[in-house]
Amino acid sequence: MTEDESKFQRNVIEYSVSEISLAVKRTVETNFEVVRIRGEVGRLSKPASGHVYLDLKDEKSVISGVIWKGNFSKLEIMPEEGLEVIVTGRLTTFQGQSKYQVIIEKVEHAGVGALMALLEKRKLLLHQEGIFDKNRKKKIPFIPDKIGVITSESGAVIQDILQRVNDRFPVEIILWPVSVQGKKSATQIANAIRGFNALLPSQNAQRPDVIIVARGGGSLEDLWGFNEELVVRAVFESVIPIISAVGHETDTTLIDLVADLRAATPSAAAELAVPVRNDLISTVLDLDIRRQRAEIKFFKMLSEKFRDLTRRFPKEEKLFDAPRQYCDEFFNRLNYSIKLLRSTKTLTLKSIGVEKLNIELLRQSVSLKRERLKGIGQRIEQYALNEHKRQKQLLESLKRMLENLSYRNTLKRGYSLVLSPQGDIISSTKGALKHERLILEFEDGQLGVKPE
Repeated sequence: MTEDESKFQRNVIEYSVSEISLAVKRTVETNFEVVRIRGEVGRLSKPASGHVYLDLKDEKSVISGVIWKGNFSKLEIMPEEGLEVIVTGRLTTFQGQSKYQVIIEKVEHAGVGALMALLEKRKLLLHQEGIFDKNRKKKIPFIPDKIGVITSESGAVIQDILQRVNDRFPVEIILWPVSVQGKKSATQIANAIRGFNALLPSQNAQRPDVIIVARGGGSLEDLWGFNEELVVRAVFESVIPIISAVGHETDTTLIDLVADLRAATPSAAAELAVPVRNDLISTVLDLDIRRQRAEIKFFKMLSEKFRDLTRRFPKEEKLFDAPRQYCDEFFNRLNYSIKLLRSTKTLTLKSIGVEKLNIELLRQSVSLKRERLKGIGQRIEQYALNEHKRQKQLLESLKRMLENLSYRNTLKRGYSLVLSPQGDIISSTKGALKHERLILEFEDGQLGVKPE
């Protein structure tokens, strides 16, 4: 060793381990009091202490970071693994182990590209779970009694929804005010959705039939709360149908993919939630007119059919023509048979001699024939009576059917029939204007009117 080298070594300050560690700590903290570091969040842990420990990394290096409990609740952006961020803080060393780390005070997204990458990754994972399955989407009620709206209580969104609903079909609107931007927005939106679902219809009259989740347009960062997983899962688990209306038509968030129906704007969501009342009234009136026309046409058809059946139905006096003719033919044959029998018996008596004639046997034969003839006559008479009764019952049944289906029963329910002076049915305004006078037929009479 040369004399100069020996002299140099004697002049070098000697430190203890603790002293050199403290010196390094002061140097680092003095020269890197405020730093901004860009990197991807790697390992992240949240122990019971409430502090958050994480790694920031790029292609070549890794640096440890810590967010103290008191500062974590103030962050605008919550760090999560895989997210590319820019953190602001200060460098320090962990004196006991000679390690350095960044104490993070602020977290920002590292541009839109980083957000889009995280959004696509999250979308893929949720899609694989079946969160966006169209088969699980619920049907929106046609005319809801109550609509729940989750949005900011100030601003144009709630006013647009109220105005559109009142213009189309006024129903009760229940507002659940939330923050629609910032770190608290996702938690508040998810809690509002679960809060509406927690209301039981049998216990609380404020449970809505459909929910609209809405906010105006904005940047990807502004709408990020609607991409958070806890919001997506709250919509997925909702029993009440949900319409999403976040941003403008070109904005698409994850809540739009999981909602039962997506609207391009908040105003469009209101239009999807309720129909137009005046259109419904017009449709009902049109259907009622068509029903009345159908009833009149049906009654007219039945009347014509009944008249046709009446014309073809035989008159009462003709019902006995066939039985009467049958009886006449039977008695004619019977008289002929009796005469023939009498002639035969006479010839027989002559052949066997008067002394052998058995008067009593002849009487019995005549009596037997008379009883048989009487029985036949009674059966013919009973057949004629039964046939007359059956035809009379059929006629009365047709008469009752005509009375039940008569348009006069419709008049008793408060309707009226419009007739021309010639008695033809008028079923349209165009047909009514062809006549100078019309006849209105009511239950208790007719009234002449002039069409105007």
